[in-house]
Amino acid sequence: MKFYFWANLLFLGLLWQGFSINSSVIAWLTASEYNFGEIPQYKEQSHRFYFKNITRESLFIDNVRTTCGCTASEWEKKAILPDSIGSINIIYDAKQLGAFKKKIKVFFANQRLPEVLFVEGLVQ
Repeated sequence: MKFYFWANLLFLGLLWQGFSINSSVIAWLTASEYNFGEIPQYKEQSHRFYFKNITRESLFIDNVRTTCGCTASEWEKKAILPDSIGSINIIYDAKQLGAFKKKIKVFFANQRLPEVLFVEGLVQ
């Protein structure tokens, strides 16, 4: 009876770990955080993040979500072939004075959890 208890407990633990692992379908070629530094008010800033498809299949970006209306994103809607490089352009509209740090979530097809990017800076 104890054997079945421990065997079931081990099985559930392995099953849980299998669900909690997020194997990324991409490798970032640039840092996942970018600091614009000091920027003038009302001057739009942009930064391009580059990544490589590390799977054996074509890859699509399903969606890119930003945390507010002051941050926008641009990406190609076409497939990123295996071993190819893709990019996501993040645009920050510097209307509000002060420091900022914005979180961007990138959702790829065939990946359960999003990739997370950050842009930050100081609007003067």
